[in-house]
Order: sequence, then structure tokens, then C-alpha cells
Amino acid sequence: MLKENDKFPEFKLQNQDGKEVSLKDFSGKWLVVYFYPKDDTPGCTIQGKSFTATKEEFQKEGIHVVGVSQDDVESHKNFCNKFSFAVELLADTETSLLKACGIGQSEYKGNMYWDRTTFVVDPEGKVKKVYEKVQPDGHEQTLLNEIKQLKQVAVR
Repeated sequence: MLKENDKFPEFKLQNQDGKEVSLKDFSGKWLVVYFYPKDDTPGCTIQGKSFTATKEEFQKEGIHVVGVSQDDVESHKNFCNKFSFAVELLADTETSLLKACGIGQSEYKGNMYWDRTTFVVDPEGKVKKVYEKVQPDGHEQTLLNEIKQLKQVAVR
């Protein structure tokens, strides 16, 4: 698992619209990368709705948010359309970024799922915070508050 001050891995993944997105697109910006188990499941829906509801607050702070799962572009597109998500979802169908970040897996009802994990990446591309086995309720507010504090420390 990546730790604080590790360099976040380079990536090139397609979003829900089939557009390629890479780490370089966020160079010089704060970035939240949240990994979630599966499209259109209860906890993942809560997260997507929460990040959509607070997107403007994140934007005011200059923070970009992307979600990542192993689901494909079509699944992401359907998930976004079904719930009117305004957050970008990246398809890691080959699990290259999931593995590069060291995301763990847990068993649920006989199936293996990637653990809900969030990374806060600073403008230089370094991991500043890692949240493992995230509970989706209220997570976006925790992130927003803690990144504001990190930004204040960075200015000093």
C-alpha cells in the first residue's frame, strides 16, 4: 500500500465518456483518488452522490476528485447517468492502478472486492493522506476539511 510522501503512480485510464485521463492532467493541482468496489452498489452510490453534492466545494478549494474501480467504461457511464454523478469515474479494467497503489481485497458473500481506499495527492504528485477501508457516509467532508488543513500547512 502506498504511504504518505510516496509518489502517486502514473496512470492513463478512460473515464465514463471514454476520454483518456492521466496523472499529468492534474499536475500542479490537489487530487483525491477514491477507489471503490463496484458500480451501482449501495456504498459506492453513497460516495458518488456525496462527491457530486460537494463538487463545487472541492472546486472552490482547487481540488479535483476522481473515482476508480475495475468496472468498464460502459458500466461507469450507466452508473453516472443513473444517479446524475458529476464526478469523473475511471475504468481500471486491467487493475494496473489498483495494484500499483497496493489496494487490498476483501471477501463479501463469496466474492472478492477491492477495498474502499482514498488517496489525497498534492500538486507535486505525492501522497499526503491515505484512508483505508473507508466508510462512505461523510467521507467527502472529512477529506475536504483535512485537505484545507494540509493546504494551510503547505503555505507556511
